[in-house]
Amino acid sequence: MVIKALFLNCTLKKSPRVSNTRALVDKAVAIFGELGVESEVIRIVDHKVAFGISSDEGGGDEWPLILEKIKACDILVIATPIWFGVLSSVAKMVIERLDGTYTEGDPETGQYPLYGKTAGVIVTGNEDGAHDVCSTILFNLIHLGCTVPPNADCYWVGDAGPGPSYIEAGGDRHLYANRTARYMVHNLTYFAKLLKENPIPTNLKKLDEEAKKVSD
Repeated sequence: MVIKALFLNCTLKKSPRVSNTRALVDKAVAIFGELGVESEVIRIVDHKVAFGISSDEGGGDEWPLILEKIKACDILVIATPIWFGVLSSVAKMVIERLDGTYTEGDPETGQYPLYGKTAGVIVTGNEDGAHDVCSTILFNLIHLGCTVPPNADCYWVGDAGPGPSYIEAGGDRHLYANRTARYMVHNLTYFAKLLKENPIPTNLKKLDEEAKKVSD
């Protein structure tokens, strides 16, 4: 069974600048490799992605190319740094663009394109805010149709206030980050295989009709 993982690195830094978020992503990629999972990492700011809530904003918008990769993956991981205590503006933009998938439901069941995919989140920062970022992203991905397994988050944060980030601070040796990376990867892989063998049968269109009958 071929399982594909896609990481969306929502750093604010364009290539070739060093991304602390990418460093933690690479750790997860390596663990996925040990499990036979293929991984691809996309640094969003290296592409011309427009602001908006549709799947194609036109004018050379490169989001449709990224969206095709999202639709083709089995595991979706959004990775983001913390800025001012919250997720990056790039991560927020990605979530907003995914809003367009609500209108692209399966003709028969109405299921959104992200149904059948497992989702996780990776966060880095030199101050607190990881719990808020993880909860916001994972909640949004659930609404978009993703399945979120137990322990589907991995993060590293440094001391409060300005200071060294993941790479400079030696985050690659941090026990909690290394532990949660393994929890996340193994659970995402298990549930991805489970969903591939047992697709979610829920017919959203049928349930919509049932809801209309008892609603004003």
